[in-house]
Amino acid sequence: MPQRLAPFHVLAKPIGPACNLACSYCYYLDKRRLFGGGERLVMSEDVLEAFVRQYIEAQDCPEIEFAWQGGEPTLLGLAFFERAIELQRRYAGGRRIRNALQTNGTMLDEDWCRFLRRNGFLVGISLDGPRELHDAYRTDARGRPTWERAMAGLALLKKHGVEFNTLTVVHRANAAHPLAVYRFLRDCGSRFIQFIPLVERRVTQESRDAPQGVEMRFAAPPLAGPSDDCLEPEAVQAAVSPETVRPGEWGAFLCAIFDRWVRRDVGRVFVQQFDVALGQWLGAGSALCVFAETCGRALALEHDGGLYACDHYVFPRWRLGNLRETPLAELVELPRQREFGAAKAEALCARCRDCAVKFACQGDCPRHRFVRNGAGAVSYLCAGYRLFFEHVAAPMARMAELARAGRPAADIMRSGHAADRPVRSGRGSERNAPCPCGSGRKFKHCCGAHRTAE
Repeated sequence: MPQRLAPFHVLAKPIGPACNLACSYCYYLDKRRLFGGGERLVMSEDVLEAFVRQYIEAQDCPEIEFAWQGGEPTLLGLAFFERAIELQRRYAGGRRIRNALQTNGTMLDEDWCRFLRRNGFLVGISLDGPRELHDAYRTDARGRPTWERAMAGLALLKKHGVEFNTLTVVHRANAAHPLAVYRFLRDCGSRFIQFIPLVERRVTQESRDAPQGVEMRFAAPPLAGPSDDCLEPEAVQAAVSPETVRPGEWGAFLCAIFDRWVRRDVGRVFVQQFDVALGQWLGAGSALCVFAETCGRALALEHDGGLYACDHYVFPRWRLGNLRETPLAELVELPRQREFGAAKAEALCARCRDCAVKFACQGDCPRHRFVRNGAGAVSYLCAGYRLFFEHVAAPMARMAELARAGRPAADIMRSGHAADRPVRSGRGSERNAPCPCGSGRKFKHCCGAHRTAE
């Protein structure tokens, strides 16, 4: 009898970091250098079959979801995914199989969309906002904009009735335009929205983690707690990539969209951060690893069968093994993977443990904890998350009350609790406080201005 494990999720990257785009902020393009310049980045038939079989066998649930990402997975062509569907049906054992595919949308055509619809794929399409904001960093290998091609792909998905959500990277260019981004996504027909804050540290001699001195653009993330390469607060902005969102901008971005959403769109548009926050206020915990107390149950599988601790930890230090040599069920339960997941909570610094919004934030993703705070380390995004969670506390509490009473959270739009409120700076109640993004300007003239500028 196959071993049954606690639930876990694997993000499969069957084409590794290969992509037809060259987004300037992409942390995954660097991974090519980890696999050797001449290697063909395609998951082989034997790795695909081993993954499908082992993943299904290890899951003790009636429904199993496969998530396919890259790079750009559509570069593999339809034949690869048709074979994946065949293997899933062979090994399903009566259980329901669902598939999710993340794509930049630029290579979708009629055949792709017919296949996705026929097989019930959920498609996550990457859109960073209106044309000028999307094209700021999302260009192809020749430096050409990609917005029109992505929008053509989205139009085909809608034409064929393919279920989709949108994934938006929040970066230095679009963070100042939260309502423009939100309106764009809503007008595109997106009802399930994921915002992903861009945080990338540039490599220094002290923060390398690559084999045989391979040159990388971005630094390997810390495990969870303080490390030798944690940065003093005044050095942080010089050490992150120029595309990285500033902490206060990230908080103000979420606050501005929340204020619009809570007045008009509760129950109609689902924003991942807001849904997860409501779950935290209800005491249900977080299904999103970023805000969960521990992690380690969301792993990444590369095209060669190598399994890594997390999608953001695809570095030699966090390679668990290869499923061609060791069964997936054993790799997931390795002691060092359990330690990896537990370290998120164990390494929380005193400032985080004493924070009023710790229950909602849980110290953020360990990869963001590189800002020194006394003897510990806090998330680069700490100021932004404090701003956001403090701002939404009252309406979240009200929605939680409604849910406990068996009423829809959308009733808040009729209750008066959704009225506009001033955004707080995260350092007290004054909008005249210094902005937490570190710009040196007052909050009301910096990140706080963005929520009313559109």
